[in-house]
Amino acid sequence: MELIVAVYDDWGIGRDGTQPVALSADRKFFRETTRGAMVIVGRRTIEDFPGKKPLPGRVNVALSRSDAEIPGFTLCHSPEEAAELAKTAEKCFVIGGGSIYQQMLQFCDTAYVTKVHTNIESDTFFPNLDENPDWYLAETLQSGEENGIAYEMLLYKRR
Repeated sequence: MELIVAVYDDWGIGRDGTQPVALSADRKFFRETTRGAMVIVGRRTIEDFPGKKPLPGRVNVALSRSDAEIPGFTLCHSPEEAAELAKTAEKCFVIGGGSIYQQMLQFCDTAYVTKVHTNIESDTFFPNLDENPDWYLAETLQSGEENGIAYEMLLYKRR
C-alpha cells in the first residue's frame, strides 16, 4: 500500500480541516498519481472534498468508526479492515487526514511526499519520515516553484 501527502517544512499538513496552502502542481500530481486507484480517506477529510463527494476515477474507501453511510464510499471500521480491502486493488493510496495517516502508515511501504517549503501554522501533522529510521528518501521526482513557494515531490520507501 502507498500513501500520498503534502507537508509543510515542519511536516504540518493542515489546519481546521483543510490545507491552508495548496499548490496546483501538487493537486495535479495527486490526480495523476491516484487516478484509477483505490483511495483510503477519513470522514473529516471527506468534508473538505469538493461537494463532499467521492473522488472521480477512483475506488473511494472511508475509514470511520461511525456506521453512518457515506454515499459513494465503501466503509471500513478499522485500519486492518481497510488494509485487507486494499489487497483487492491493483494500487491503493492512503490520502488522509492526519489520524488516518497515523493509523495506516504501518501498512504502507511507499510514500509520495510533496514538501511545500513554507511554514504555515498547522494543527495536524504527518510523521517526519526524515527522522524515521524505517524510511528513506529514494528519489526526488520533481521540484519547482509556484506563487513564490518552492516545492519538491519526493518518493520515500520503507527499509
